Amino acid sequence: MNLANSKKIFTHLILILICILSLIPFLWLLSTALKGRSENIFAYPPVFIPRDFTLDNFVEVLKLVPIAKYVLNSFIVASITVILNVILSALAAYPLARMEFKGKKVAFFAILATIMVPFQTIMLPVYIITLKLHLIDSYGEIFGYLGLILPFAVNAFGIFLMRQAFLTIPREIEESAIVDGCNSFQIFIKLLLPMVKPTIALLAIFTFIGSWGEFLWPSIVLTNEQLFTLPVGINNLSSAFSSDYRLVAAGSIVSIIPIIVFFLALQKYFIQGSNDGAVKG
Repeated sequence: MNLANSKKIFTHLILILICILSLIPFLWLLSTALKGRSENIFAYPPVFIPRDFTLDNFVEVLKLVPIAKYVLNSFIVASITVILNVILSALAAYPLARMEFKGKKVAFFAILATIMVPFQTIMLPVYIITLKLHLIDSYGEIFGYLGLILPFAVNAFGIFLMRQAFLTIPREIEESAIVDGCNSFQIFIKLLLPMVKPTIALLAIFTFIGSWGEFLWPSIVLTNEQLFTLPVGINNLSSAFSSDYRLVAAGSIVSIIPIIVFFLALQKYFIQGSNDGAVKG
């Protein structure tokens, strides 16, 4: 066995070990959700295979909280957030990647700098703006959704990702379209967007996962239980004084399923989109 093969085997072993370590929390969560009342979920060492196997925890969760309504709310918020992120990020990235104008680099680096600013640091002013614009659920269901969606409608990461994808497209293709009589908007819609579909799918995956799992902002903005997203609704299963971790685990498993389905549906684009986003521009 030569040195190259040894390095390859060692690398794969490290990756397998990291994968197993990453799966342990999920496996413990699933195990907890499937354990009956007679079994100690905090046993040490942890027992991953339930001795008292049951699906009653999932049934009880469906009875205690309106999971279907929470899933629908989360799906509406996440879907619209994904659509807005893709559209606005592509529109902002196109001129930064394909056009020349004064202050282009300054604008790009200013946008990129916002990645270093955590949302928690600007949450208070964003909340005040949301109140001033009446984008909270007390003004109606539509306003409640808008209050959740608009603060996350576009971000610097999405703009950066789309810009990097546009930079991978040869200039000659765009010049040929101009010779054929296409204007900038036609080039953007009919030529460039179809060529960066993997990156669009990658951005959609990241945005969907982030929006679906968002807890802090919805818990602040929402007061109407009918508009609760799934993470906020699942949080109702626990209180400050008592928690049934079996039910919390079951609810968490339910909340993870849509993310897994969405990722599996777009996974063929994931690697290609990641490569496009890694191109130096």
